[in-house]
Amino acid sequence: MTECIPVPDHTASALPGCIPDSRAVAARLAALSHPARIEILKHLSASNSCCCREVVDHFDLAQSTISQHLKILVEAGLVRFEPDRQRSRYAVDRAALAEISASLSALINSCCSGR
Repeated sequence: MTECIPVPDHTASALPGCIPDSRAVAARLAALSHPARIEILKHLSASNSCCCREVVDHFDLAQSTISQHLKILVEAGLVRFEPDRQRSRYAVDRAALAEISASLSALINSCCSGR
């Protein structure tokens, strides 16, 4: 999807030839590649934070499935996990979503500016 931006060969990188920003954007976009995760983000964005049970009650998915989706969103940095004794809370990281939006806009502008 995203073309890598060349970097010097001496740069240590898990993906040679890509700058870290491209990898971070790709990881976040991969986390958004499942419809359930997009719906979970929409649900979380409607409130300040939710516990897993509140998310489970909103969807017709098993608790373990919701937990796995939340884990992926947290690992991608799109959702924040806030431990709170018995009911840990999840909240959308709005700054991370804004960064993805800006990255996609920049990519589209760079690819389509000549049209």
